Amino acid sequence: MSKFGLYPEKSDISFESHLAGLEEQKRTLLLDLRTFIRSLGDNVIEEIRPHRIAYAKSLNFRTFVDIQPKSDSMIVSIRKGRTEPLITCTINNASELESIKGQIAEAYKIIR
Repeated sequence: MSKFGLYPEKSDISFESHLAGLEEQKRTLLLDLRTFIRSLGDNVIEEIRPHRIAYAKSLNFRTFVDIQPKSDSMIVSIRKGRTEPLITCTINNASELESIKGQIAEAYKIIR
């Protein structure tokens, strides 16, 4: 349990559970995106949640990317700071994914 006794320390939800409902192309896109985000630095933290996957780079969990896998697409939200507007993109193919990787890398560098 957490120190407040509200949430379990380790989630029962696995990354693979998000892959289960996806068609092959979307599964490949999600795995590619995960590999890219985790390659940004050793301090990238991945938190698997019931309907999404969040990535941060500190323990106070400043999320810089949030992914909602859908059966036909992925909704990717990028946060570059508290006061910056959230950038939300719907990803359907590899070229769309490649086009947002630069924004994700920038958000990783900026977020504290």
